[in-house]
Amino acid sequence: MPTIDIQVRRLIVVSQRPFDEVLQRLTATIGRSDIMAFHDSMALATTPAELEAVVRKTLGSSDLMEFVRFDSGDVLRKEKGGKGPRRLRLVVGNPLIMKEMAKLVPDAASYVPLTILVDERADGVHLSYDLIESFLAPYGSDAALRVARDLDAKVEGLLQAAAH
Repeated sequence: MPTIDIQVRRLIVVSQRPFDEVLQRLTATIGRSDIMAFHDSMALATTPAELEAVVRKTLGSSDLMEFVRFDSGDVLRKEKGGKGPRRLRLVVGNPLIMKEMAKLVPDAASYVPLTILVDERADGVHLSYDLIESFLAPYGSDAALRVARDLDAKVEGLLQAAAH
């Protein structure tokens, strides 16, 4: 069975702003919709133009949309009687960007949509993101890496804006 070693690079931005403010700033430009309705609309699209229109309607000004969020902090706080840090995992992306990478490197579909972790710690609120470029580097596609770098730059800008 073939395996590929991948060295992941993680970007971490730390903010001194309160958790709720960081989260609000982070999600302000990420599109959100009823994900079931979104998937239904995608299934009904019969042409690339229709599919693109469905996606574009859902994207926020960051060119990203939220697919789902997981409140792992809530699960951990339940163990501690409701006390403890807040921790939220956002799964965000853009199906059109994923399509461009996956055409070049099929395994790219394993890495996007991507995860942003918003994690309350003693030294501030950490915003963490694993760079897609690092996931795709072993595959050797310069074209896919260009798309990944573009996506990584978008997400880094989003994290910086939310933190500062």
